[in-house]
Amino acid sequence: MTAHLPSPLSATAGLPHPGALASAPHTALDVPGVARVVGVGTAVPPTSYSQQDLLDIFRIEDPRIRSIFLNSAIDRRFLTLPPQGDDGTRVLEKQGELLAKHKAQGIEMGVRAVEECLKDAGAELSDIGYLCCVTSTGFLTPGLSALLIRELGISRHCSRIDIVGMGCNAGLNALNAVSGWARAHPGKLAVMVCVESCSAAYVFDGTMRTSVVNSLFGDGAAAVALVAGERDGRDEPSAALPAAQAARVPEPRVLKFASCVITDAIDAMRYDWDAEQDRFSFYLDPHVPYVVGAHAEIVVDRLLEGTGLRRSDIAHWLVHSGGKKVIDAVMVNLGLTRYDLRHTTGVLRDYGNLSSGSFLFSYERLLKEGVAQPGEYCVLMTMGPGSTIETALVRW
Repeated sequence: MTAHLPSPLSATAGLPHPGALASAPHTALDVPGVARVVGVGTAVPPTSYSQQDLLDIFRIEDPRIRSIFLNSAIDRRFLTLPPQGDDGTRVLEKQGELLAKHKAQGIEMGVRAVEECLKDAGAELSDIGYLCCVTSTGFLTPGLSALLIRELGISRHCSRIDIVGMGCNAGLNALNAVSGWARAHPGKLAVMVCVESCSAAYVFDGTMRTSVVNSLFGDGAAAVALVAGERDGRDEPSAALPAAQAARVPEPRVLKFASCVITDAIDAMRYDWDAEQDRFSFYLDPHVPYVVGAHAEIVVDRLLEGTGLRRSDIAHWLVHSGGKKVIDAVMVNLGLTRYDLRHTTGVLRDYGNLSSGSFLFSYERLLKEGVAQPGEYCVLMTMGPGSTIETALVRW
């Protein structure tokens, strides 16, 4: 497979992308009835660690592994570590204990993310008509959707779906389904929550394979609320909104999706059973950044096809915080700058790779920055097992 290799950045890195300075109207995309994003919320565990903290806690001395941790462009991650044994070392959890951690932490973080999302949207639990839960760090039956409905007291008649095991790209796969439900049910609130307890998916065996994973992923949950048309029961949709959200109206509309499954690299990212460790283990092929970089242009061009838009018309880029090399590969192959991906790299720095919900942490930061203007376009991009690149186009 031929891949585009990252190259040195130009002297313009760090300056706003041309698309951030102006945006032209494209009436072909002004389709009535599309879903719009009306709220977002995030949550993480109470405990966080620097990369050096983790090296010390797990007493890692191998210079190769230490280099992976310390050169990851990650400062801190929120994690729920294994308990300490009598000798002060961490006790490795069995698969059943990891699943219990996934369930307990998933419910706790999921509840807080949904509550923050509804607060941001100026909505109530009773407004939720559809709940979609996304996760890849554990398997539960009944799934997180049923558990969150019980925990939050959401109507037992709420429609729901669980998307399990799709990996880091799954947030946009789910957003596609959720926006479709919203379009089919105008006025009804649809909520998606990505819940990833990556602490429940670690293997500590000292190998380079697991060390790469252990240096990268963090725990977190992110929820987003969508509605098409006027929200039910509200004559003036903006009247009950928090001041921060009222200031950013109009809300971004979800216009289009495009996908690319790279079947030649179907095993490059996977979460499968490790018989030697008697548990599931995540695997990342070292060539993942080059595979993603080589296909980034293909899927973005497909996303923009028929819209009249060029890449230079895109004011904002929110890319999955998949890792330093992955971000660099996307940046170079799409001709982006560090400024374009400032939120992507900021989330990686402060949280690590949060799997399916990473792009929503970046979206939340973009909103808080307050720079998005009416008429501007944004491309969302996630990458994960398959190997897969998912994209979405939104417009304020």
